[in-house]
Amino acid sequence: MSPHEGDAPQPAPAALPSPGGPPLAGLTLDELRDVLVEMGEKPFRAKQVYQSVQQRGVIDPGEMTNLPTALRERMAATIRPATQLVETQASEDGTTKFLFQLADGKRIESVLIPEAGRNTVCVSSQVGCPIACVFCASGVAGLIRNLTVAEIAEQVLHVRAHLGERPSHIVMMGMGEPLLNIDNVIAAIRLWMDRDGLGFSPRRITVSTAGTPSKVDRLAESELGVNLAISLHASDDETRGRLVPGSPSGRTRGLIDAGARYARSTRRDVTVEYVLIAGENDAPHHADSLASLTAGRHIHVNLIPLNPVTHRPDLKAPSGIAATGFANRLRDYGVSVTLRTQRGEDIAAACGQLALERSLSEE
Repeated sequence: MSPHEGDAPQPAPAALPSPGGPPLAGLTLDELRDVLVEMGEKPFRAKQVYQSVQQRGVIDPGEMTNLPTALRERMAATIRPATQLVETQASEDGTTKFLFQLADGKRIESVLIPEAGRNTVCVSSQVGCPIACVFCASGVAGLIRNLTVAEIAEQVLHVRAHLGERPSHIVMMGMGEPLLNIDNVIAAIRLWMDRDGLGFSPRRITVSTAGTPSKVDRLAESELGVNLAISLHASDDETRGRLVPGSPSGRTRGLIDAGARYARSTRRDVTVEYVLIAGENDAPHHADSLASLTAGRHIHVNLIPLNPVTHRPDLKAPSGIAATGFANRLRDYGVSVTLRTQRGEDIAAACGQLALERSLSEE
């Protein structure tokens, strides 16, 4: 089988258009210039608008105080932000979840994860998700649609406004499978990396994928140079088919092979994300199998004890002793390993959980 076979099935539905003019956060400087010239404005206004949005995080045209009042009013009459912040939840450990409503009434979420010396924002790429990991609330309703560039980009700008400064890192690990919305994800990343905008280094942006080997190759071809994380969660096809049912069957090794190709092309280690679930994928033989896939391949394994989710109360995290034993067994094979601590358990921090709970409460 070629590395491009066995990708996840059906492409995502086309994203829905926003009413009125295009949301500003999804536009490049050149695209903004075209919009403003069409409105009869001077081209130099484009950079003022672009910097207001991308550097200062002002996504509502009516609040751009560096523009003439008449222009602000004209833009605000037809151009709306793509997202509206409707709820935040703050954990005792500092983790904060943001719930956003989109123009069509759908909801997505982002998470701010503060750690020593860094503030990481976890960003969604789709409404719902086709991968349907059993421990993730995002896939309960399946895939609804892709997010637009603006809907992706604005999540970071909302978090910037919350912090009062630019977050230090971005991870595409929220709701959805980013590489099944690869065009819009790449466009959003280019906006984040633009020196006239937020100016992120590619080393501070991570894209996560659960099962699209050919899209991993395409991400490499984009030459963005961002970090790659592979949501593996199992080391054999049978277990992975049970835990990640929307991923291509028989492709566990193929996904790791794609990750190894990405590591060679970027000269940067790839991370394998592995959620530890008691009695499912945390036995010693699972560690042995995982080591056979990853040892000596420029791959770092990130072990994540399960964050409990309300729709699957039967799934539990392993004990601390069991999780540490799993990590140490991998290290015995020479695998680079991190064992993460659980974050945000008191605010439904598991991916997609807040959006799911709110949608269920309104039915």
